[in-house]
Amino acid sequence: MPGENLNDLLAFLAVARERSFTKAAAQIGVSQSALSQTIRQLEERLGLRLLTRTTRSVSPTEAGTRLLQSVGPRLDEIEAEIEALSEFREKPAGTIRITATDYAIEHLLWPKLERFLPDYPDIKVELSNDYGLTDIAAQAYDAGVRLGEQVAKDMISVRIGPDIRFAVIGARSYFDKHPVPQTPEDLINHTCINLRLPTHGGLYAWEFEKDDHELRVRVDGQLVFNGINQIVNAAVAGFGLAHVPEDLARPYLAQGRLIRVLEDWCPIWPGYHLYYPSRRQASPAFALLVDSLRHRER
Repeated sequence: MPGENLNDLLAFLAVARERSFTKAAAQIGVSQSALSQTIRQLEERLGLRLLTRTTRSVSPTEAGTRLLQSVGPRLDEIEAEIEALSEFREKPAGTIRITATDYAIEHLLWPKLERFLPDYPDIKVELSNDYGLTDIAAQAYDAGVRLGEQVAKDMISVRIGPDIRFAVIGARSYFDKHPVPQTPEDLINHTCINLRLPTHGGLYAWEFEKDDHELRVRVDGQLVFNGINQIVNAAVAGFGLAHVPEDLARPYLAQGRLIRVLEDWCPIWPGYHLYYPSRRQASPAFALLVDSLRHRER
């Protein structure tokens, strides 16, 4: 393939993944007008429309989606193989992109990265906050972080955190006006703070389990967030009940600012795992990072 054709494909992948000419142009270091011209020339050569453009958004057409899904991972593999050549260098180097939730970034990844990165100044790490269960291959991420039960079976999975338990919590001011729920079904009559999941565009259904009886309850309330820290803050402020990781609630429970309910309905779940495609050639930099993130029982 001529070099200019390969560069045009890389330009298309950047726009299709970012869904924005502005962001893609900044990512690959060209002007927006030059990038737009490159895409038009590619479409003319192929005789196909690859992108649907509106005044507010850019999205791949059916042909563009097929190109993104088929060519994207192959070019990513080539890039990974080239990056793997860094093993011949004296120091591990390269950029590693990871998608994770804000909770995992703040409480699992960053504390370990803070110790790891100073020893490897040529390794760069990009962390993307995301609740959408992103397709890491299609979006050119090296790895993702999710709860163990959410990891796809064709992925290599490495445990990076202990088992986790969630807690249903509310402020004292909230319970001054509302009864304490005795079962998960009672939550339907309470004001709750919701979490938006972008993958399906829906709200997270609170999950419970007791004596092998599993329940998923869809709650309602005034507030919806797409980040767990904002949910905790809103609960502390008395705006409703929240379903959050236990360790986020623990300091407020100890201070008496929050009250926990339905504790016997909140099971222990498998902790967070780092996952990546089994076909990925692990560069020295990636292997070192994975090992530094690995959960080790104390």
